[in-house]
Amino acid sequence: MPVIRINAIGETAGLHTSPAPVGAALARIGPTDGPAVVMIHGFKYQPGHRQHCPHRHILALHPEALPWSAPSWPRQLGFGTGLPAEGLAVAFGWAARGTLWAAQRRAGLAGRALAGVIAALHDQAPGRPVHLIAHSLGTELALEALHHLPAGSVGRIISLAGACYHSRAQAALATPAGGAAEFLNITSRENDPFDFLFERLVPPPFPSDHAIGHGLQAPNAVTLQLDCAGTLDHLSRLGAAIGAPERRVCHWSGFTRPGALQFYKHLLRRPDRLPLSALRHAVPPRQAPRWSRLLALPPGPRLLPFAQKAS
Repeated sequence: MPVIRINAIGETAGLHTSPAPVGAALARIGPTDGPAVVMIHGFKYQPGHRQHCPHRHILALHPEALPWSAPSWPRQLGFGTGLPAEGLAVAFGWAARGTLWAAQRRAGLAGRALAGVIAALHDQAPGRPVHLIAHSLGTELALEALHHLPAGSVGRIISLAGACYHSRAQAALATPAGGAAEFLNITSRENDPFDFLFERLVPPPFPSDHAIGHGLQAPNAVTLQLDCAGTLDHLSRLGAAIGAPERRVCHWSGFTRPGALQFYKHLLRRPDRLPLSALRHAVPPRQAPRWSRLLALPPGPRLLPFAQKAS
């Protein structure tokens, strides 16, 4: 099944490089086995941009090395196999370049366009589950869409280093659509500098509010800190082999870390095998404090064999 490429145009949606209506394109594809997975990029991408088009990069089956090399989200999530049960991949682009303030304002409009796409997916195949995976400021689109949809419209939302405030996420998850969804908040202390800048540049709704990189409290949400050894051990026991962190600072480790996208594939394709209760079990009750990774001392030199024997 090919990836269907859709872009937000204000509050509406259109096909990438085609004037045909989105609904007509979905009708031509027809119902499919497997889920519909909507993939949403974050800040600094722009559909059609020569160097920053997401449809040529992370949202492509065969990504080009534009500003930097990246894995293919759709391929790693199980698309492009030609198997009938792979489902439908939707690459959702939006205008995320310019200043952070301007991009965040556009994210609200793009989230309403996303809601229209999700509604169209349900109209075309009412029984097919629809899941969302979003990086950085793309999480704002997913949360905004929940305010414009009925209950049951969205199954799971995977947020990777989400650039949004805690109160914003809680309000979206309290809507009918949000209350019926499951929210997986993927965080890492590698992202602390980006959370810090987000909180300094984008005014919070409340003085004590914080980015969801600090964690998220909601009955239908779970936070997984991917640079936490305890969390990685727990996920390994559940069958998810995710590589250990290699950097102190990284905004993209949520999808560039070896094994991470494969883990999300299982979260989206077999949610019954990885319920929130199993994901919560044995996860450390609190996030590691901010800057703990950046300020951690480097590992000391290994002792030579004669030194070990002498001690």
